[in-house]
Amino acid sequence: MIPARWRDGEVAVLGLARTGAAAAQWLSKNGFRVYASDAATPSTAVAELEALRASGVAIDLGGHDLPRVRAASVVVVSPGIPPEAPVLVAAREGGVEIIAELELASAALGSTRLVVITGTNGKTTTTSLIGQILKNAGVANFVGGNIGEPLIKAVTEGAPPDWVVVEASSFQLHDCHTLSPDIGVFTNLAPDHLDRYPDAEAYFADKKRLFANAGDDSVWVTCADDAAVADLKGDIRGANVQWSLAGESTSGWYDRGHDRLVMDGEVLIGRGDLRLLGDHNVANALAAALACSRIGVSHEVISAALEAARPLPHRLEVLSGTGVRWINDSKATNVSSTAVAIAAMRGSFALMMGGRHKGESYLRLGELLAGSQCAGVIAFGEASDTINADLGGAANVIHAGTLADAVRKAADTGAPTVLFSPACSSFDEFRDYEHRGAEFKRLVARL
Repeated sequence: MIPARWRDGEVAVLGLARTGAAAAQWLSKNGFRVYASDAATPSTAVAELEALRASGVAIDLGGHDLPRVRAASVVVVSPGIPPEAPVLVAAREGGVEIIAELELASAALGSTRLVVITGTNGKTTTTSLIGQILKNAGVANFVGGNIGEPLIKAVTEGAPPDWVVVEASSFQLHDCHTLSPDIGVFTNLAPDHLDRYPDAEAYFADKKRLFANAGDDSVWVTCADDAAVADLKGDIRGANVQWSLAGESTSGWYDRGHDRLVMDGEVLIGRGDLRLLGDHNVANALAAALACSRIGVSHEVISAALEAARPLPHRLEVLSGTGVRWINDSKATNVSSTAVAIAAMRGSFALMMGGRHKGESYLRLGELLAGSQCAGVIAFGEASDTINADLGGAANVIHAGTLADAVRKAADTGAPTVLFSPACSSFDEFRDYEHRGAEFKRLVARL
């Protein structure tokens, strides 16, 4: 529940993009005094900001009032603001409690039950699958967090549903202190966001916060093949339900010999009926199925939902109509994501990768590429020189400047398939991976 001390003074909301604006709106509507600020001009619509002002929210754009933040009763921080930002340093100097919007929302949700999904890759697909399976089963649920709507919207728009399905990034988990999932799903773990974290251990530590408030009634859904997740999880309280792609598991596993997904000893779905590319999507499907089965959804409903599932935009999304099979995997913003995309390829393909370097070496992609039928790597954007340095010995690297230039050069390779899986952030040329993916699709359509 919402602590009474938060009402003792002014709540400072830092960052006024989608998450911050939604948090400020809910706080104001529920009688809190709110100060909201953003160091830049946020993407939030002017009309929405004016509505916040009209409701009594004090707003600063282009900077933060540090004395005001130091005096706040609590700070609600947007995930895009790094912990070392001066405004958060000021808050800590003032002894102010700093929380994520997820923490605020989970407190406001009270007794609503939570499924929280984190991991390095596969979070969004797994979250979406769980939400759809529950919907098909007639279980009222809200899907939000790092996907779609901010979680606070679950209590802004009427009474909370039976279940809330939450995608949680490491940035969000960093400032979650009391978040306690009924079911926690950890997809996998690999180094990421090394442009923000000093090392992989710091990133792993934020991911570990999923388990921080484990209890005897907690249910954890994890991969039996992932040693890094096992090390992070350790011997925590609650039930551990696992899936495996490497061998038979008591809960869920991929039976490669018969090409089918198995859960709790029963065939769930044939691999050919799951229309999502790659082994990683088999893992995502098993994770979603296990989570929903523990809520009480039947095998029949889960199987039907998985059979109806289609790739989400920008996640190994196959484009058609050009004579070449173009695959939009713009959501692949790290090396691990691109590795699973390469592993999903069959036959000859060209790989487009690049953008803004995030600090992780691309060397481990070299072995995958050397063992594949890769016709060439088109390296574009700020990271192109680094990609060439790391992969030049394993593949034919072709330099390109912009994304548009890269699409033209990929078409010139003559490869029957072009995989656009950047392994980098989009911020050198685009707002985010969605903007980048949409532009990629527009450029392909022009061909």
